[in-house]
Amino acid sequence: MTEVLTEFPHLTDPNTGKPLMNRTTMIANTSNMPVAAREASVYTGITIAEYFRDMGYDVALMADSTSRWAEAMREISSRLEEMPGEEGYPAYLSSRLAEFYERAGRVQTLGGDDGSVSVIGAVSPPGGDISEPVSQGTLRIVKVFWGLDAGLARQRHFPAINWLSSYSLYPQALDQWYRDNIANDFPEVRTKISSLLQVEAELQEIVQLVGSDALPMDQQLTLEVARMIREFFLQQNAFHEVDTFSQLDLQYEMAKAILAFQEESEKAMAGGAGLEDVVNIPARTDLMRGRFEEGYAERIGELLGEMSKQIAGTMEDN
Repeated sequence: MTEVLTEFPHLTDPNTGKPLMNRTTMIANTSNMPVAAREASVYTGITIAEYFRDMGYDVALMADSTSRWAEAMREISSRLEEMPGEEGYPAYLSSRLAEFYERAGRVQTLGGDDGSVSVIGAVSPPGGDISEPVSQGTLRIVKVFWGLDAGLARQRHFPAINWLSSYSLYPQALDQWYRDNIANDFPEVRTKISSLLQVEAELQEIVQLVGSDALPMDQQLTLEVARMIREFFLQQNAFHEVDTFSQLDLQYEMAKAILAFQEESEKAMAGGAGLEDVVNIPARTDLMRGRFEEGYAERIGELLGEMSKQIAGTMEDN
């Protein structure tokens, strides 16, 4: 907490160049503070967020962590000698969580402006066990879950969000917006990318037993394509000037490039090309490394064309 309070004021807004504290409100509670203060801090934060929302601002509220808040409620409930629920938490834990998260949303203010509050709550269950009451109560309410994975963090894969356990219940509500504003086949591309990652997880169980060389060529290609998704599409460097942010239309083009590589590689391999031939083409490396360079969005079409030529060349060589 001390580190956050001392270092955060020195951060600058990348869009304006001004101190980030100019548009940030911090409410800090340490574990040795009174229990009542720990419980009140979450309500204070959401009330301040609603204040700025009513002024027409779009507010992001980060609560770290709601588990500590729930523990404070448990301690207060115990002192009041209330009937305990599961694992000693009060019986009204779920309703308190719902009251907090349901204060998020978009509103039209009395002045006619639109304002919103987006709540991002961090849950830190003991031992990473999400079957405990706070995690389960939260998952019943929220519609988006980002599951942080210590294994990915150890592999230096950031953001360390597990793509298999994480989910969103908003796609159907947003599909038409994506079709109108990004591309007509955006939802289908997203589904294909997600399916490839699920297939990879299933194949990895076999690979750990017998090795990847024992798999058929088409499944080995699937593993290579999934690796492209992880390293080229999902992995991101928040400290890199270019890679720190990516527009939705560029994300769509990157996903399409991965699927195009898979489709054209399958055709080349059916025509006699080897897996190593299509995987080791220089254009594939250029496509993956190019995202760190300025103007990548304008060059991606050119890189795709070069990749198609080189894949076709592997078939001719064989």
